Amino acid sequence: MSRLKVAVFGAGSWGLNHVRTLHGMADVDLVAVCDLSAPRRELLGRQFPGVLVTDVAERALEHAEAVVVATPAGAHAPLALKAIERRLPVLVEKPFALSVPDAEDVTNRAAAAGVPVLVGHLLLFHPAVERLRAMVRGGEMGTIYYLYSQRVNLGQIRPDENALWSFGPHDVSVALDLLGASPTHVSAQGRSYLQAGIEDVVFLTMQFASGVMAHAQMSWLDPHKERRLTVVGSKKMVVFDDMQVREKLKIYDKGVDRPPEYGSYGESLAIREGDVYVPRVSNIEPLAAELRHFVAVARGTAKPLVDANAGLEVVRVLAAASASLAGGGRAVTVGKT
Repeated sequence: MSRLKVAVFGAGSWGLNHVRTLHGMADVDLVAVCDLSAPRRELLGRQFPGVLVTDVAERALEHAEAVVVATPAGAHAPLALKAIERRLPVLVEKPFALSVPDAEDVTNRAAAAGVPVLVGHLLLFHPAVERLRAMVRGGEMGTIYYLYSQRVNLGQIRPDENALWSFGPHDVSVALDLLGASPTHVSAQGRSYLQAGIEDVVFLTMQFASGVMAHAQMSWLDPHKERRLTVVGSKKMVVFDDMQVREKLKIYDKGVDRPPEYGSYGESLAIREGDVYVPRVSNIEPLAAELRHFVAVARGTAKPLVDANAGLEVVRVLAAASASLAGGGRAVTVGKT
């Protein structure tokens, strides 16, 4: 089988990870990297001799059979459309787009052209999240009551998107994936302390038709670096802590039981204290897993696990949250901003 020719748009801090990973894949030929920064292009030319390094999108597209878009978020939708026009499978980094109309445009054009579009919701390829997903969908956790996440640190401060759009796609995509549904409405509050009009800290609450509530704290102005998700079910509770080197997933066999029959209210609820279990989780790099899946999709041997529709749903949630931010935290129906 011939090597898949892939072009990467954007070689910033995260785009460079795509470049390095693709360059090292045995079944991929990294043919082009497109970036607008002249110093960055010069460095790329030295690091990856034989790879076309350019600032002209059309030159990169001419050589490619598939495309990865890892530019600043404002260019995601326009570049994805360029790839779709050429019938090239494309992986678009998060956020999929910065508006619902742009996300819908990419989704609809991809469907009409029959071009596979994947969205870079990286955590959905994390082995710990895959294990958690299996637990939720298999009923091991019982009824899911609520979940909450913390994604905070000091820096990296972005001038082109706020903490909601920078960090939110991670936690929103995981919540939607685990629950198998989009929220009915959301509310969000945040503040801009460092840059006018760009919220450094955001608190997002999502309400689902099932009664599940999901909360996300996002900030790049915090003394701690946290990447943690807690899921509370009727049978078990799980904590995913991505900052841990080894014990990334902890399963708590504890909860509150309500006997089917009881004589008084005081007997109706009983705290159940059980064991804490730390399962073995594969150390496979999520980005490598995501890119291997993208290559398989581009070759036609796999169906997208995180397609344009998934990206569109996350953008709808983020857009509703943005409307809530602008409205002082009022509840906003998802899809009706």
